[in-house]
Amino acid sequence: MHPFESHIRNVPDFPKPGVIFKDITPLLTERFSEVIEAMSQGIDWSQVDHVVGIESRGFILGAAMAQLKGKGFIPMRKKGKLPPPIIAESYALEYGTDTLEMIVNTKAAKIVLVDDVLATGGTLKAALKLCERNHLHVVSMSLLINLTFLNKFKEEGLPVVSVLNY
Repeated sequence: MHPFESHIRNVPDFPKPGVIFKDITPLLTERFSEVIEAMSQGIDWSQVDHVVGIESRGFILGAAMAQLKGKGFIPMRKKGKLPPPIIAESYALEYGTDTLEMIVNTKAAKIVLVDDVLATGGTLKAALKLCERNHLHVVSMSLLINLTFLNKFKEEGLPVVSVLNY
C-alpha cells in the first residue's frame, strides 16, 4: 500500500449511489508538499512551458506543480467562468453534457495537463482536445489517482503519470 492511501477517505454512495468517492482532502491537509513532489516525478520538465490545471482540484495541484517547477499556470474552467475570448470543448456525461473552457491562446506551447482523479476519462479527453485546439501540445498528463479499471488511457498509449492506481 502506498503511504498516501491511508490519508484518502472513501465516501460510499457519493455523488450518487454505487460510487465510492475518493476524498483527497485529508491527504492534501497532511502531505500536500509530498503529493506535489510525487505528481511532478516522471516528467521531462525541460520540455514543458506551462501547466494546465482542470477545475477545480486540478487548480490546486497544477498551480503548486507550476510553482515548484518554475512554470506558468493556465486554468481550464467550467463553462461561463472565464472572460472572452474563450475556446470551449463540450463532452458527454452520464446524464447530459458539460463544457470546459480556456482563454484563447495564439502562441504554441508544450504543457503538462493536471487533474486529481482520472475515472472514465470523459473530462480528460475533452481537456486534451481543448488543449490541442488551443495550440497547447500536451507532453504529459499528471494525475494523483488513476482509476485504471474505468478507463483505457494506458492501452491508448497516452502520456499519463499517476501517483496512485486502482
